[in-house]
Amino acid sequence: MSSPLTQTTGRRKEAVARVRLRTGTGTITINSRAFDNYFTSATHRQMVMEPLRLIDAQQTYDIDATIEGGGVAGQAGALRLGIARSLLEIDENVRPSLKKAGLLTRDSRKKETKKYGLKKARKAPQYSKR
Repeated sequence: MSSPLTQTTGRRKEAVARVRLRTGTGTITINSRAFDNYFTSATHRQMVMEPLRLIDAQQTYDIDATIEGGGVAGQAGALRLGIARSLLEIDENVRPSLKKAGLLTRDSRKKETKKYGLKKARKAPQYSKR
């Protein structure tokens, strides 16, 4: 396997994706599994492919990614950010289109932490007057 053109990191919620881009035919491998096998939902596949589709580079690069932590939606978001950052490293001219689509901004929303005395972050036990 050839050495990667770029190696970037994308994060969302608890998921971390390490993305390596190589020139190739458009093959995407995630944790040594095929792209369609890893993301079974069409929505998540479409979300991941958005940066490549935006700059019309679906068949230009091979992507090898390692994802850990989080759920499926968080992992798809992390991979999308990692791919967008890699494309930006390769060609600085794609920055305006990626930025306008909001693909270079890390989604910083996370799960709120649980508070003591409560059942979840905000859900309290039922109040009993008597």
